[in-house]
Amino acid sequence: MSSRTILWAGLSTAALVLVALSLFDPATAGFFPPCPLHALTGWYCPGCGSLRALHQLLRGNLSSAFAFNPFAVVALPFLLYGVASQISLQVRGRGLPAFFIPGGWIWTMAGTIVVFGILRNLPFAPFNLLAPGAMLGIRG
Repeated sequence: MSSRTILWAGLSTAALVLVALSLFDPATAGFFPPCPLHALTGWYCPGCGSLRALHQLLRGNLSSAFAFNPFAVVALPFLLYGVASQISLQVRGRGLPAFFIPGGWIWTMAGTIVVFGILRNLPFAPFNLLAPGAMLGIRG
């Protein structure tokens, strides 16, 4: 299977997921998968609330999206740039301008993700506001 076929299959799948996320609320629709870590332990992982955050972003509700997963909202533009660069590489033969990221920054980002995952599970203020939906008065 060629890399272009894989690219178009991935883009088609992503488009279908985005359409489903824009039409159906992951909090109430029964077909979106729950977080395995939260289902098994009751703890929130760094990605918990990301589907609900994307749903809110697709509906233009930035503050609600931020309330469900602030880390995902902040990281999304960087992820989209990386995806756009990969698409450009496959379609045009060259990606978007690349930025050199020192190894220390990558380790810092990984550590930040872990720390965010820990802090959002602390049961006292202000960290309890990092739980998905807590800023909106919604839990879980």
